Amino acid sequence: MDFQILFFLIIALIVGGVALSNYYFSKKAIVRRKLKKAAGKKITDCVSGEIAKVVGKVEFVGKPLIAPLSGRPCAYYCVLIEKGSGKNWETLIEEEVAGTFVIRNGKYCAHINCDNVTSYLVEDREYSSGFMEDATEVLEKYLRDHGQESEGFLGFNKTLRYKEGVLEQGELMAVVGRGEWKNANEVKLPDSYGRVLVISSTDEEAVYLSDDPETVETRYA
Repeated sequence: MDFQILFFLIIALIVGGVALSNYYFSKKAIVRRKLKKAAGKKITDCVSGEIAKVVGKVEFVGKPLIAPLSGRPCAYYCVLIEKGSGKNWETLIEEEVAGTFVIRNGKYCAHINCDNVTSYLVEDREYSSGFMEDATEVLEKYLRDHGQESEGFLGFNKTLRYKEGVLEQGELMAVVGRGEWKNANEVKLPDSYGRVLVISSTDEEAVYLSDDPETVETRYA
């Protein structure tokens, strides 16, 4: 084989391997893998102390959060803002914020302890700003609140892309973690919720959650 052809094949394999590795170990891939592999349980069938995947509909408790880019009421949101072009993007802002909510599956609810969460929310709102495209007032305010600006050298617009994912009222989501039954008031929920399954991380694993349609498909153990 010609040395030049062999050289380019080796480079292509290296580049492809790096891309595959980056995807395999990305947060999105990890969360989807964890949730798709886990056997599900109905909330009512969960036992304190066991690791389980549960699926249910999001239910706000009290006043919901407002997603900063789209203005949607939500229980949880994530925002990713990147600068760059083509295949080269640098993260400027990555933020996740959790409100107070439960997920309901039948009569009972699960409450997620969000102290140690690894999440993947479908980024269903995307915006951009750059050459001949100014950032909106909403986007500009969000950037300023996080110590960033849409303009760079000599006032020229940076090429930015903005992505947002949220958990909305009634949306189906999946979560896997260690469950423990508690009285609602122990986790600062209204007494009307009675007993709730609290999903928390373990010493070895975070809580994994997602609203990706592939992750909410459940095979019950």
